[in-house]
Amino acid sequence: MYYRIEAENLAQLYKKAALQFEELPAFAVRKTAMEWDPISYRELYEQGLCLATALIELGVDARDHVGLFSDNRLEWILADYAVQCCGAADVPRGRDVSNAELIYIINHSGLTVTFVENIEMAKRVLALKCQLHNLKEIIVLKDEENIPEDVRRFKDVYHIGKELREKGDRRVEERMNGIKPDDLFTLIYTSGTTGTPKGVMLTHSNIMSQTRNLPGKHNCNDRSLSVLPIWHIFERVIEMYTLSFGGCTFYSSVQNLAEDMRNVEPTFMASAPRIWEKLYERILKNVKHSHWMRQILFHTAYFLAKHYKSSEYFLTNTNLQVKYLPSWKRILLMPWYFIKWLIVIPWYGFFNAAVLERIRMGAGGGLKITISGGGALPYHVDKFFNNVGIPVLEGYGMTETTPVISVREKLNLIVGTVGPPIKETEIKIVDLETSQILYPNSNLPYNGKMQRGEIWVKGPQVMKGYYKEPELTDMTMKDGWLRTGDLGVITHNNNLKILGRSKSTIVLKSGENVEPEPIEMSLLQSPYIENCVVLGQDKKFLGVLIIPSLPDIRLLGFKELTVKEILNNDIAMKIIRNDVKRIISSANGFKKHEQIRYIGYLTESFKVGEELTNLFKLKRHIIEKKYSTQIDELFKEELKK
Repeated sequence: MYYRIEAENLAQLYKKAALQFEELPAFAVRKTAMEWDPISYRELYEQGLCLATALIELGVDARDHVGLFSDNRLEWILADYAVQCCGAADVPRGRDVSNAELIYIINHSGLTVTFVENIEMAKRVLALKCQLHNLKEIIVLKDEENIPEDVRRFKDVYHIGKELREKGDRRVEERMNGIKPDDLFTLIYTSGTTGTPKGVMLTHSNIMSQTRNLPGKHNCNDRSLSVLPIWHIFERVIEMYTLSFGGCTFYSSVQNLAEDMRNVEPTFMASAPRIWEKLYERILKNVKHSHWMRQILFHTAYFLAKHYKSSEYFLTNTNLQVKYLPSWKRILLMPWYFIKWLIVIPWYGFFNAAVLERIRMGAGGGLKITISGGGALPYHVDKFFNNVGIPVLEGYGMTETTPVISVREKLNLIVGTVGPPIKETEIKIVDLETSQILYPNSNLPYNGKMQRGEIWVKGPQVMKGYYKEPELTDMTMKDGWLRTGDLGVITHNNNLKILGRSKSTIVLKSGENVEPEPIEMSLLQSPYIENCVVLGQDKKFLGVLIIPSLPDIRLLGFKELTVKEILNNDIAMKIIRNDVKRIISSANGFKKHEQIRYIGYLTESFKVGEELTNLFKLKRHIIEKKYSTQIDELFKEELKK
């Protein structure tokens, strides 16, 4: 039986879930390699009420902001329960936040109370205290010894609230009854890929619309694995969504992901593209180094799966449709695809069970779906996992939309798209220069389908605005419509396809516009490229800075131990150059102005918190500033002219 709680705010959701699911496990944290320590819905709610009472006692008023600087841990969710139940809003961020960002976020949001993950984080905040205008209380989540004098322990704060509740304190219930749908539940400062963090105001109404409208049928037997940063809105929504039907969320990490997938056997999870890229690379590497007979079996199985799926997609009208196919033509092609499907199916059935099932078991075996968000999923990775029977449902959204705008559905799984808009959500495609509505537009062929423009979105998930930035809010929102800054099209079978970021668009001297993301994603197909960034603003031709993948290059027989040594090997460099030329070519659909003229190399990997966001997106402005010398060297040929 499928069940989903509907509520007006998070505190109400927590209360209803505790009453409905009582002793069922809500969250679980790793105890040992094979053991997990669960906490029930009832325990979670009761502990949250105690902690909320303590926050009220410490002076947290309704609609105040409370800081939450920590990575994934059970105390994080307990602290968040407390903040929501006392009618306040949390201001979350990971512990990798820089000192400059800490100062800005704490002061800009007006924090008087904050939770931090550990003593190390507490000491960082204390060292900045003279620059923090209003901060009075620091509470450490992790139970550690030698805590600084001006800092409170999480368990001590909890016991303050517990004692008050045992004496009959019921201020929390009053606060919960006073929460309005338009009240903030969180103020998220986007790490983003450009400039100063912006405080995104998200309301209870925003997040409740997500738990109500996300597609899928789940129940209390479902298990979710949490690997994304807990403060990221995508992960938070999936966790609240899981609470709404009584599922259990297991806190894992990227390092333990493979092991936990096998042990927990999750039925669904939120994920980022990089997780699937890494798994894809690992599978292919294992195949490459296996016995030649195993290689033949794998490639045969994948060949059959590819043809089985392509036939199935065409017959069910779930193939990617970027070109209009008239009905008469589809009818004529039907017999061919049906015959191909009939020929393949018995062989596919055998190889699917004998070979591909082993790959699925490596992903836990019970995985019904996984939603990939926070960045574009490379097309070749997308195709691979859906062909082998691991349904990756790519979604699209942003912090400003709490975050899901659209997501693929299992019964309408169109690889290469991010699915249709979720319920209660409208999308239009707008010309960047003229502001003309391109879709829907009855004056254009096919109602404007496949017309390229900026994606605008309207729905109950759209943010309240940017905190203390009314001008920026007005620039971003117009008559309830949010300008996403992303470029996209609506396909002929009514799915959204993302083309890139309007702000990252490269304009060459010739006036040609180039979206760097599709080129970068294609280059990452090369086993010899760990990461890359495409450049060329105001240049004649495109260039790319590449971080070579040392382990894969060494598999070719090179003895060099460092990337610097590899860069001095002409043969290795020729292999990378040839791969770039092969991938970004006319044969693969790239236009002449999209092809790479200049290639440069970097010796250090991009790091999260520096060149990458928490979801592994490139921070282009940081990269361009940090590697300005290398970029000048890359385009030196043009500078001479």
